[in-house]
Amino acid sequence: MGYRIFTDATADLSPELLAAMSGVTIIPMDITLGDRGYTYGPEGDITVDDFYAGQRSGLFGSTSQINFSTYSKYFGQALEAGEDVLYLCFSSGLSGTFQAVRLYAEDLRDQYPQRKIVCIDTLCASIGEGLLVAEAARLQAAGMDMEELAQWVADHRLESCHWFTVDTFEHLKHGGRVSAATAAVGSLLQIKPMLRLSETGELAVTEKPRGNRRAMEALLKRMRQGWTPQLSPTVIVGHGDCPDRAEELRRAVQAEFPTAQVTIAPIGPVIGAHTGPGMLALVFWGTER
Repeated sequence: MGYRIFTDATADLSPELLAAMSGVTIIPMDITLGDRGYTYGPEGDITVDDFYAGQRSGLFGSTSQINFSTYSKYFGQALEAGEDVLYLCFSSGLSGTFQAVRLYAEDLRDQYPQRKIVCIDTLCASIGEGLLVAEAARLQAAGMDMEELAQWVADHRLESCHWFTVDTFEHLKHGGRVSAATAAVGSLLQIKPMLRLSETGELAVTEKPRGNRRAMEALLKRMRQGWTPQLSPTVIVGHGDCPDRAEELRRAVQAEFPTAQVTIAPIGPVIGAHTGPGMLALVFWGTER
């Protein structure tokens, strides 16, 4: 008997990263695009390409928390098989998912008193969450037990550094992340705001570069200041339906940091609902959270 690692669809794990993670199960999440609901993730009914096509046509997206029946289905498969559950959850600073799953887990513990269910607030999102999950999966495969791994995740989650720029203010405005006045001025000046995930797992605007070139340079600057490849050389470039710019950033990272192991991953609908098309992200292990 062992344990299974779970995470949610917002981790945006690329096929390249997933190929090395046989022990990780992804829980799907519900989204709305326009006035229609979808499920994103395993057994889902919307792709990343379809989602951004909808956004580019003028639709806005929204998200919702994972419900008890979904957790019961996915966790139950492991618990019934005699496995314990380690759940690495979407940041509590961006969603009520973690608060809800702690209540759900109590019910499941009553049903399976012989099993352990550990839920951890990663304080991460999207590919930053994926970076943390990927390293956790590697440590599990290397033989780390669940209690040790849970402590490792808690100790290192703030070293997953999330830096990203958005191409348009419209989706941040729609989601209430910026005011209408800020969005209007930012769009007029071609500002590409750079955001990060803070130490409490919340979005924080850090810089306001003008134009895509300066926005990309701002991302590289953050990596220069804080990259710590000693933990892992894995670096993830994420993009919201802008693969050419993602490849440009990947090449720039590889040229400046030749030992980095850089992979590209699309930003899925859960985060994309709030950032919109054109979002560019750089995630790495470091000291500059």
